Amino acid sequence: MGDPNRLLLVADRNGEVVGHLVGALVEASEMKPVKVATLVSMYVQPAHRRSRIGGRLIAEFFGWAKEAGAGAAEVTAYSSNAEAIRFYERNGFASQSVTLRTSL
Repeated sequence: MGDPNRLLLVADRNGEVVGHLVGALVEASEMKPVKVATLVSMYVQPAHRRSRIGGRLIAEFFGWAKEAGAGAAEVTAYSSNAEAIRFYERNGFASQSVTLRTSL
């Protein structure tokens, strides 16, 4: 709970938790030459989507990341989850890589 490299945000509406965001910082390395903030998990209850809660959570995440010295932020979404991808793109994220997989 006291780890400055971890973030937990909750969205509260009238005493009810209606969403959350979990973030983590990864220090720069040879593979990633800048400190990166990773959006690990995010969820907003369906009844509260489209009410700007997700955007506010991301704005807080970006603020935390900048204050911590991160030079970039990243998030991973399933390619089939077009709604999530559009949401992240509206909030400043852009595709960087594609992972292809096959069953063996």
